[in-house]
Amino acid sequence: MKIGVLLKQVPDTESKIRIAGGGDGIEDGDIKWIINPYDEYAVEEAIRLKEKLGEGEVIILSLGPARTLDAARTALAMGGDRAVILDEDAFQGSDAYGTAKALAAAIEKEEIGIVFGGRQAIDLDNNQVPQIVGGLLGWPHATWINSFEFEGDSATVKRPVGGGSVDVVKVSIPAVFTCSKGLNEPRYASLPGIMKAKRKPVTKYSADDLGVSDDVGADNALTVLSDFTPPAARPAGRILQGELSDQVAELVKLLREEAKVL
Repeated sequence: MKIGVLLKQVPDTESKIRIAGGGDGIEDGDIKWIINPYDEYAVEEAIRLKEKLGEGEVIILSLGPARTLDAARTALAMGGDRAVILDEDAFQGSDAYGTAKALAAAIEKEEIGIVFGGRQAIDLDNNQVPQIVGGLLGWPHATWINSFEFEGDSATVKRPVGGGSVDVVKVSIPAVFTCSKGLNEPRYASLPGIMKAKRKPVTKYSADDLGVSDDVGADNALTVLSDFTPPAARPAGRILQGELSDQVAELVKLLREEAKVL
């Protein structure tokens, strides 16, 4: 079985984000880029499934600029077998639909039978691409799973739904699953794994190869992000003075009239 993993490269959470001059994005020159943390759970689950089956191939799929390959190499060092990278200029600027369209076409071309992804990317938090991929392929999908049991032609998964409740769902294969924290503990890339990853094959497809030239890129995007602004500065704290009873009365007044939480 070919097992696919949808991978996105995102800014490290410790990076300082600056808005680009035109307000149409962020300055990325000095940002450290990493695998989207939730995608690490997807990589791990794909590797575990291959180990359980005793056969198969874990294929890392990613769309982005040339640096995207660095994140894919890390996933290969963890245990992935090869990567499919969509970094042609025609793909750049794609929205969630265009990205999903290209990835779904690559999945079909590679004849992949099951796909894992992270529950969401920590940069835009859209939580869209894996679900759209499933829809385009006509496959069922289960999101935010924290338990996965493969049963041949189906898989039983569990997913939290709030208030301590858990959904238990049986999903037919092929299918798309998005992975949440608690599903597993991602392994570290070992030094031998890092060395092997440099020699693992990487396939690159063009938009024409996948037949998606009319769906990808900024010119074909259905949604456009603009007018980026930093979050408002946090106002300075206020220290209340006077007797304790007076402070309590003042605090209640502020919570009612300014914070409007009472």
